[in-house]
Amino acid sequence: MTLISWGTVLLFLKHLAGHIDAWTANGWRYSIAAVFWLPILLMGWRRGDLPERLWRRALIPAAFNIAGQVLYAFAPYYIGPGLAGFLLRVSLISSTAGALILFVDERPLARSGTFWMGMALVAGGTIGTVLMGTTPLSGAGGFGIVMALLSGAFFGLYGVSVRYCMRGVPSLTAFSVISLLTALGMVALMIPMGRRHGLEVLDLSAMNWSLLIVSALVGIAAGHTCYYAAITRLGVAVSTAIVQISPFLTAIGGAILFGEQLTAGQWVSGFVMLGGAWLLLRAEQARHAKLEEPTGSEQLPAAPLEDAGPAAALALERVEASLPARGHRSK
Repeated sequence: MTLISWGTVLLFLKHLAGHIDAWTANGWRYSIAAVFWLPILLMGWRRGDLPERLWRRALIPAAFNIAGQVLYAFAPYYIGPGLAGFLLRVSLISSTAGALILFVDERPLARSGTFWMGMALVAGGTIGTVLMGTTPLSGAGGFGIVMALLSGAFFGLYGVSVRYCMRGVPSLTAFSVISLLTALGMVALMIPMGRRHGLEVLDLSAMNWSLLIVSALVGIAAGHTCYYAAITRLGVAVSTAIVQISPFLTAIGGAILFGEQLTAGQWVSGFVMLGGAWLLLRAEQARHAKLEEPTGSEQLPAAPLEDAGPAAALALERVEASLPARGHRSK
């Protein structure tokens, strides 16, 4: 279900691109998702157990999410969903760079040959998907490529910021507050920038309204919920590996629904990126194995490198829950 959720969002957006502008799509999709998450915050407020400074701590992750989501929603207006899906894997590079800077216990990765080989394959595969395709590198096509790459970069930073700023916050609470802040930002952008101030959505047919709602619930709400369930039942490693397959599902859907044709070179580049993601996962697993060896020191391993989004927070929550109680290190 996680794979289907994250592999189909760009397909929904590509279809809706012919009916509403990206500002309107963002504003309404996140507003719908906010309604889904709001009860969690209301229940926490009623119980009086919301973490301190919750809203302030969520500001930076929400800002990165807004930037990434704006670019993400615009990309299908200029390039196919399959190409956009592969280019979004650049989030692995930005999230890794951010983790190496912010988290001391991630820095041993920089001494791993497997890690650098994985990074090289992800970067090389990204370049290959751009250079080996038929999409022009100038004009609208080039604009769409740049937006998809920047979106992936912001989503990677979003994941790192969630882990850094929201540590100790239950993952569902973190999802809720970030989604609400993101929704406020999206609506604030939609009103001045969207066609008819976002009211163009009222002209949608019942079918397109249904697709808009489903895209919000599947891509924003259910996607993260299912990913949390997958981590709980399958573990972080398997869940992360499954998520890396989502661009292939998007590309297949783009070919069937919209006639998008990726070249053989782009498919090969996609598999190269997948191989790079697998090597990064192996390097991270090796780091965890060393951290879990008895050393006499109290050191809490950080979450594995994750896909963009609050996945980093819930992965960390999963790792901490599996460890015996011990002191937390200071930041």
